[in-house]
Amino acid sequence: MANWNCKTVDYYNHEHNGHEQVIYNVHWRVTKEDGDYSASSYGTQSLNTENIKNFVPLEDVTNEIVVAWVKDALGKKLSLIKDSLDQQIEALKNPSTQTITLDNWYTNLNL
Repeated sequence: MANWNCKTVDYYNHEHNGHEQVIYNVHWRVTKEDGDYSASSYGTQSLNTENIKNFVPLEDVTNEIVVAWVKDALGKKLSLIKDSLDQQIEALKNPSTQTITLDNWYTNLNL
């Protein structure tokens, strides 16, 4: 299961469409863990503030509320983010490359 952090937001510091302190942009980070492996992604998501039907005052907004807004706004992109996290974890479990230090590199090879 992924853990969403949507606690950093941008809001209008003036009246906007009949409301005060309207959140219009969210800075999000999502992390997924699978045993010893973890993957993350981050971004920003603009929110549609033109026709606010269920306004929540800024002081009442929680991470859970904002996560729901972000997931809704992401739409089909949400599944791409989830797939990317799964791919990152799979690449950590089964790496296709290795890194070595060139000093005495031949002793580091598993041949």
